[in-house]
Amino acid sequence: MKLATALVGMALLTLAAPGAHAEGSNEIRIGQTLPYSGPASGFGAIGRTQEAFFEKVNAEGGINGRKIKFITLDDSYSPPKTIEQTRKLVEQDEVLMMFGSLGTATNSAVQRYLNSKKVPQLFVLSGATKWADPHKYPWTMPGMAAYESEGVVYAKHVLRTKPDARIAILSQNDDFGRDYVAGFKRALGDKAASMIVAEQTYETSAPTISSQLSTLKASGANVLFGVVLGKFTSQLVKGVAEIGWKPELFFVPTSASSISFLEPAGLENAVGLISSSNQKDTMDPQWADDPGVKEYFAFMKQYMPNADLSNSNYAAGYHYATLLMAVLRASKDDVSRDNIMRQAASLKDLKLPLLLPGMSVTTGPDDYLPFQQLQLRRFNGKSWVGFGDVLDDR
Repeated sequence: MKLATALVGMALLTLAAPGAHAEGSNEIRIGQTLPYSGPASGFGAIGRTQEAFFEKVNAEGGINGRKIKFITLDDSYSPPKTIEQTRKLVEQDEVLMMFGSLGTATNSAVQRYLNSKKVPQLFVLSGATKWADPHKYPWTMPGMAAYESEGVVYAKHVLRTKPDARIAILSQNDDFGRDYVAGFKRALGDKAASMIVAEQTYETSAPTISSQLSTLKASGANVLFGVVLGKFTSQLVKGVAEIGWKPELFFVPTSASSISFLEPAGLENAVGLISSSNQKDTMDPQWADDPGVKEYFAFMKQYMPNADLSNSNYAAGYHYATLLMAVLRASKDDVSRDNIMRQAASLKDLKLPLLLPGMSVTTGPDDYLPFQQLQLRRFNGKSWVGFGDVLDDR
């Protein structure tokens, strides 16, 4: 019995070993988990776009002669489900890497596992600071600007335009919320204690945030920073309107700015909302003749003709797919996991079709942050309109 147990254990280790994938084949297997169901299901559009994108890549001959097999699975934005699906992708589907999986808690649940197996966890769709830690987690790289950096940008705008602000903060009670608030307070500096007049948090399992909004309004705040996600974005925007609160400055993070989250709240209630981005808003007329945007629309017309183009999650999916393509092309004939990470950490002034002018992607062995620049933007009832200069966390 001991011998049989040992043999089974060895077989499982072999199945999950770092080399147990088709590195030498003519197929590049890419895994992903996204919430196709549950409270954050609006982000599923990202994965569907990437499925179509890789279909296009394969139709054009693949990458250096290799076809891409993209396997994206539903984790319902639930960490236990993420663990289950990620193990399946690594141990059964034998993917070369994980790419563009969404969420702080969900990616945290598998980060140690993927690093222990030396499986690239590339371009994580979460701005948590911890993803850019090449010494502790060399196989993990973020795909978004850090939440702290985004919080800094909003605070800089408050200090510049409303130095006497009375600020209320509503944040999700996890790493996502804490990182944003930490950056926001850091940029306010010594003024944080006097300028912030109220703070409330909410749990992702909560049915509503109405009581928190009432408390924040009662504080007399005239600036609101809502660190929300998914359905709570809709609840925030609609809830503020329903209680007759009109903050002079009203911020939400980039990850909450999709039209799919604003529509349930009524787009008229979102007018004046401020967020930020490093991407061109494909619906903004100023980019109508931009080559990168025209290329994106041509792709969508051919491969996703029924998609709602006002939903920015489609453009986000396309944007991150072009980033991964740059890494795969740079890897040439060596699509080993080691080389994939080496190329991802060697990007120099990379321009992407949907990156805003003046922005580029640069990474290094000790710098895993691909995006470190942002521009503020304001919602006008139909689309987001950029304003001001390119800002960064300095």
